[in-house]
Amino acid sequence: MHKIMDNSQKMDTEKSSGSQKTTLIIISAIALLFLIGTAIGIFFLARSNAEITSQVRDIFIIVLAMESFLIGAALIILIIQLAVLSNLIQNEIQPILNSTKETIRTVKGTSQFISEKAVRPIVSIGGLFAGGRKLLEIIGFIRNKEEKE
Repeated sequence: MHKIMDNSQKMDTEKSSGSQKTTLIIISAIALLFLIGTAIGIFFLARSNAEITSQVRDIFIIVLAMESFLIGAALIILIIQLAVLSNLIQNEIQPILNSTKETIRTVKGTSQFISEKAVRPIVSIGGLFAGGRKLLEIIGFIRNKEEKE
């Protein structure tokens, strides 16, 4: 049964790694086609007249400027999120951790107290009774259960 589980786990791992490989191959092929298309576009753009090339250049400059604004906005949002996360850690999670540490100390103290005041005496008394019983068995006042059968 255990070997069947191991084999099924191996098959699941192989299937997931196979699907990851397939995804990686597809992404690589798309990236390669994009690069080839870009190279072909640049080649034909370089062979065209200067007016078309300057218009395409202007369009790319506008696209890059818009992309820079988007990246700047994303960075500002990221900085704000980091500030919120830092605030959350300092003001909400830290008190929870402190409370948890205090609770753990209380539980540890309680368990030590119970161990010293309740469990240790009970174990000692149980040991004394077991020793006394064994002594009485050796002397012969009590018969051993194994000897009865």
